[in-house]
Amino acid sequence: MALSTLTLKLPFLELNQVKKELFVSYQHLNTELANGLLKLEVKARKGLSTSAFKDSPLASAWLNQTIRNSCAKTKVKRFKVLPLETNNQNWHLHKVGETYSISFNLTRDRKNRVPIKVHQSKHVEVLDKILSGQAKQGSLKLVCSKKGVWYACISVSWEVPDATNTGRHLGVDREQNCIAVAVTPEGASKFFHAGQVKTLRRSYQRLRRKLQAKGKHKAVKRLEQKEQRQMRHINHCIAKEIVAFAKHHDCGIILEDLTGIRKNAKQRKKTKSDAAKNRDTWAYYDLESKIQYKALVAQVHVDKVDPRYTSKTCSKCGRLGLRRGHDFYCKRCNRQVHADWNAAKNLSQRYGQRHGMACDLELQEGLAVMAEPVLNRGVNEAPLNSVTQIALFEVFEENENLQL
Repeated sequence: MALSTLTLKLPFLELNQVKKELFVSYQHLNTELANGLLKLEVKARKGLSTSAFKDSPLASAWLNQTIRNSCAKTKVKRFKVLPLETNNQNWHLHKVGETYSISFNLTRDRKNRVPIKVHQSKHVEVLDKILSGQAKQGSLKLVCSKKGVWYACISVSWEVPDATNTGRHLGVDREQNCIAVAVTPEGASKFFHAGQVKTLRRSYQRLRRKLQAKGKHKAVKRLEQKEQRQMRHINHCIAKEIVAFAKHHDCGIILEDLTGIRKNAKQRKKTKSDAAKNRDTWAYYDLESKIQYKALVAQVHVDKVDPRYTSKTCSKCGRLGLRRGHDFYCKRCNRQVHADWNAAKNLSQRYGQRHGMACDLELQEGLAVMAEPVLNRGVNEAPLNSVTQIALFEVFEENENLQL
């Protein structure tokens, strides 16, 4: 059994002006209290308890969590805003008719019970699990948006049965030209093009340059946060469609293990100067993490494989081919297909071992990768370290025979 954790962001229903002002004042009080704790040493902070803040109107559960947050974030010099937060023992969920509400004691002498809005049907299912005891409630955080809307952020965790490997795999190839390409073993595919992302990256890059030239560094930071939020939303939508596509075709999901790709793959200066092509701005891991946790809830099996040769091998005959732009060419079977589709097809139909290659690779007809002739050509009888070297040795031998 796997443990799935989800945070629900639910707005309060018809929150009146008095409660809004109350929440704002207590959030301001909580932030000042945390900033006062940051002035102390870490050892002094950890030794504090709620008895040191008897004059504060906040309840002890909220004060304890503020002390924990200030001790955990030792590198922070000052909190701009620290939301009110409490653990799972100090709030309760209620349901009257079709309306859900949360009760919590924000102050020492008064308990609040505030109704909340539920927009999505999946949120209703999760809240019903809390009421029935199938899910365990976590912490509660009161957050105010920039538009002045107050939300209750609820952490919920529940056990999910382990996903079974059906033997069928949906290959998902991630690239910068196509954010993701999903292909089933039968060839059914789903493309997620990166046109919107490239336009987004370049527009924010132009705005950052203008703001940096004027010395408005705070505005640049806010702009970067806005760009990250929009990119996370796009990845959420893509991950949701990929998991639903895999569930519909009764497949598991196979991803390439792209760990360390930013360090291992070289980039030209011209490429790095363009935010739409720069690999440093490629949010491949964010998409991977979202696919994994959504697949966990949907009970879809997810695994990662070695990405070597997935884009260079023909998905039909297994021979090394040539990639030019978006197309893949195979001289053996005279085949021309989309390169990302071909890579995803290799992942779906030739799923190998976790630490091995993800596809069957045929270097030459009748010649294995570790055949004796290849071994003898290596330095001190060691195998050659690339396929290119093998091809060069073949050309070199042919030229020698012609000269003789």
